[in-house]
Amino acid sequence: MDLLKHDIAHEFPALKDKIHTLKTTHQHFAKLYTEYDELNHEIAKIETGGAVMSDEALEVEKKKRLKLKDEIVQMLNKA
Repeated sequence: MDLLKHDIAHEFPALKDKIHTLKTTHQHFAKLYTEYDELNHEIAKIETGGAVMSDEALEVEKKKRLKLKDEIVQMLNKA
C-alpha cells in the first residue's frame, strides 16, 4: 500500500498553502497534523508487513486516523 494514499497534503493538493499556513501559525492544527502523519506511517508499516498488529487493533488505529483527518479537514474548511 502506498503510504501517500492517506497523506493529507496529497489528498488535498488544492489546500497546500492553507495547510502550510496552519501548520506554521496554529499550534493545535500542527499537533493534529503531526499525530495524523505519525499514525499514517505506523498504519502503512503494519499494512506492508513491517510491523505486526491484530486486525482488530489495526481497525482501531484506522478509526483514530479517520477521526484526526476529520478534525483536520474541519479546521481547513474554517480557515
